[in-house]
Amino acid sequence: MTVMTAIGQKSPKELKAEKYFERYSYYKAIERYEEIDGLSTEGTRNLAESYRRTGNTEKAEEMYSVVAGATDNGPEDLFMYAEVLKMNGKHKQADVWMEKFHEAESTDSRGVKYHNNLGAYEKLKKDEGRFTNVLDLSINSEQEDFGATFYKNQVVFASSREGVKSIRRKWNWNKLPFLDLYVADKASDNELSNPTQLSKKLNAKYHEGPAVFSQDGNYMIFTRNNYGGKSSEGVVKLQLFESSLDAEGKWSEAQPLPYNNDEYSVGHAALSADGNTLYFSSDMPGGKGGVDIYMAEKNSDGTWGDAKNMGETINTEGNEMFPFIHKEGLLFFASDGHVGLGGLDVFVVQLKKDGKLSKVKNVGYPINGEKDDFAFIIDQNMENGYFSSNRGEGKGDDDIFSFKMTKPFTFGKTLKGVTKDKKGNILAGAQVVLKDAEGNEVETITTDEDGTYEFSVPADKDWTLAGTKEKYFDGDNTASTATDEEVVVADLVLEKDPGLSLYALVTDKKTGDPLEGVTMTIVDNMTGKEETFTTPATGDYRRPLADKKLNDRGSYQIILQKEGYFPRTVTYNTEFDKEGQYDVHGTIDLAMEVEVKDISELVQINPINFDLNKYKIRPDAEVELNKIVEVMNKYPNMVVELGSHTDSRGSDSYNRWLSDKRAKASAAYIKSKITNPDNIYGKGYGESKLLNHCKNGVKCDEADHEKNRRTEFKVISTGSDKLKVNNTSTDSFDE
Repeated sequence: MTVMTAIGQKSPKELKAEKYFERYSYYKAIERYEEIDGLSTEGTRNLAESYRRTGNTEKAEEMYSVVAGATDNGPEDLFMYAEVLKMNGKHKQADVWMEKFHEAESTDSRGVKYHNNLGAYEKLKKDEGRFTNVLDLSINSEQEDFGATFYKNQVVFASSREGVKSIRRKWNWNKLPFLDLYVADKASDNELSNPTQLSKKLNAKYHEGPAVFSQDGNYMIFTRNNYGGKSSEGVVKLQLFESSLDAEGKWSEAQPLPYNNDEYSVGHAALSADGNTLYFSSDMPGGKGGVDIYMAEKNSDGTWGDAKNMGETINTEGNEMFPFIHKEGLLFFASDGHVGLGGLDVFVVQLKKDGKLSKVKNVGYPINGEKDDFAFIIDQNMENGYFSSNRGEGKGDDDIFSFKMTKPFTFGKTLKGVTKDKKGNILAGAQVVLKDAEGNEVETITTDEDGTYEFSVPADKDWTLAGTKEKYFDGDNTASTATDEEVVVADLVLEKDPGLSLYALVTDKKTGDPLEGVTMTIVDNMTGKEETFTTPATGDYRRPLADKKLNDRGSYQIILQKEGYFPRTVTYNTEFDKEGQYDVHGTIDLAMEVEVKDISELVQINPINFDLNKYKIRPDAEVELNKIVEVMNKYPNMVVELGSHTDSRGSDSYNRWLSDKRAKASAAYIKSKITNPDNIYGKGYGESKLLNHCKNGVKCDEADHEKNRRTEFKVISTGSDKLKVNNTSTDSFDE
């Protein structure tokens, strides 16, 4: 067999194969198509779809790759190629083709969803621990078993297993017998046993099932083939029928629902807990596309009202089917149009009391995999349930799996916004990252042409939004869902990067944490232009330098002010010798210190002592003098006096001379190490300021005399009205 890349005139063989395809005789269609050399693109597409419908996704991928590369392909071909790639576990490659589909059909919601959630499969494949004990039931046969539904204390399901029938009928789709409804006993471990036909009266010659029952089990709606007619194209459609148990415990003659029509299908019914709302799937005209989910309310006379499409939150251009409604207002359904792992995935949406819908959520692994996963149901306690799948580990075509659910689904509020620049222009293609209060990344979205983003988040929490886009500076915003509003709006503004920029990070000196609320005044020393800015929670500042070019010099005076911190003024000089961001804090220290009321809060300075008749600085004195150096360099406007003293031994004139030497030696040590040497001076007091009783004529030991041989420090001025000082040496200085 060979294929062409453009549609030519179809051969008689291809036309015959096409008839089998249109009748859903996919196996026969495959046989005929495979015999043909030079298939048209349409024929190749039909062959690819026949392979997909019969579960041969590897051959489907091979054929869809040909169709996707044909010159006369359509956007849907790109989508279907991506779909079979996902079903074969090739998610990265599938994302590439989903992007091509989105480019070709930019308004299709399926492409938009995938474009905004590229790489979502990585998160969806992670087991969040919500579902455990996922088991392929022993009751499954080698044929089709699916669509489990609760019925009193039992479970009813649809199956193509062969019973005792006089005529063996095969469905042309998969060569299996037609479906019938079976009922089975349910064990505590969710296993099913003793399957028997629910009703031979209702199980007719074609398909019956799946079904749904009222809470008391006395009323049923089920899906059945249209026995009464075919569509204008000669196709037998699906229809919905209802039946009730009579006084003898037998099901009444099935009656059609008002939505049935020869031209389209209706099926897969679900009932609300009170039995007054019906949900079902249909490809009736006027829908979003493919198969949509509809709802209808029961009238006061017991009849069913008009069908209402459930809207684009649920329905896509793809297929949405197998709805199940829980009494808590959670609607589960299967879809191949929302972002999933492959084929049909199970999704859930919350139906709120005000009629609004939450964001649709993929229920995730292990319920969903890369094949078709559908017909999800769960008991009233939200603990045990069933779903159907054609995954490889099953026994037959479709199998029923049981599961236990260990934690509920949570639905919160909508956090949305728009990415734009400082002039208000919409920014498409920006990546928006949602983070929780601890800084953990929760979800990432890439904005489309309208620049919008939207997240479904829990209530009563704080959030951070971080936006990035090539050639733009990062933007961020915060939002809180601790509000009565259902929708919280928080836009992101990203500033254009001109090529050169200044970036400054202000931190707390002690902790190193970014400082919020710092008033930063930046003066361009070259132009005199001044800008004042207040730092956000991240403590940083970024300024595009649109007025600078390569090889220009820059000089900026930066003034930092914040209540409770000492103000700072620094100068930043640089040459813009290359494009990019210039980090100010990488060159000069922008850390700010908390204000103190007393210098003793900064440093504890002790008096220094001298040896008898010496004025040489001892090593233990250097430690204290270096403390003065540190403080005076930190506060260059501070003025300090050194008062030097002797003991009483020796003449008064000698002691004045010696103390002066000690004062000058101490001052000289400090002067050599500080920014403003004139701000410290020394004075000798001789023996005039003794600290104890050891005056002339009084006998004292050496330790008492040493206490008087000292140099102490007095802060004359701190240089800042914010900084006060408590001098503890007032008896050592002149008043």
